[in-house]
Amino acid sequence: MLAAVLAGGCLLALRIPVPPRRHWGGLAVVAGGVVVGFPLLTTLALRTSTTAHAAVVVGLLPLTTALFSALRVGSRPSRSFWLAACAGAAAVIAFTVGQSGGALSGADVYLFGALVVCAAGYTEGGRLARVMPGWQVIGWALVLCLPVSLPGAWVALAQEPVTSGWHGLAGLAWLAVGSQFLGLVVWYRGMAAVGIPRASQLQLAQPLLTLVWAVLLLGEGLTWAAPVTAAAVLVCIAVTQRART
Repeated sequence: MLAAVLAGGCLLALRIPVPPRRHWGGLAVVAGGVVVGFPLLTTLALRTSTTAHAAVVVGLLPLTTALFSALRVGSRPSRSFWLAACAGAAAVIAFTVGQSGGALSGADVYLFGALVVCAAGYTEGGRLARVMPGWQVIGWALVLCLPVSLPGAWVALAQEPVTSGWHGLAGLAWLAVGSQFLGLVVWYRGMAAVGIPRASQLQLAQPLLTLVWAVLLLGEGLTWAAPVTAAAVLVCIAVTQRART
């Protein structure tokens, strides 16, 4: 909700006109996948999963986004691109199965659902960023979610009032301003500049960065498999960035 208020304020202050009707469907996909679906499903997963485990599973997002891009936008990356992307995905799947004793957990089901809806949102956002500025893409998507986020925030505050100290408030502010708005502004701009498939593979670095922050900020421990998997995924990033897309 805070991110939507910020985005709406920017759109009003700059007197940005409402997008043409033909773009509303794409914005709805961005709103449902990136603004609502991905945060909700990952939050549900983190009730029973560690941040480190969730981070590596989310490492499948680049491959999922590239697949959606091929289906929706018609992009045709080279064979070496797909081989590297699939190798990174295989490393993530092996890690997931190994950590859960050979079977998927309930948290993994939430995480894989988050991958699908977020990949759809990223693909539509990258496509729309070719015809409008990236900040307007995420801005209108956030505003579109206000009818859901406002009552949702009201109910959440009624059931669990804010009692966090400054650490919690700082984290909330970062999620609203940095993660949900400003981060997606530059993300969609990058997708429009270099193409959805290549930009999506840069997110293979997210598992490694999340593992580092989980240790530094949350004090979580790491099994040997987590950093090894993250390192393998980083190698795949390098290959995808050199491959022809």
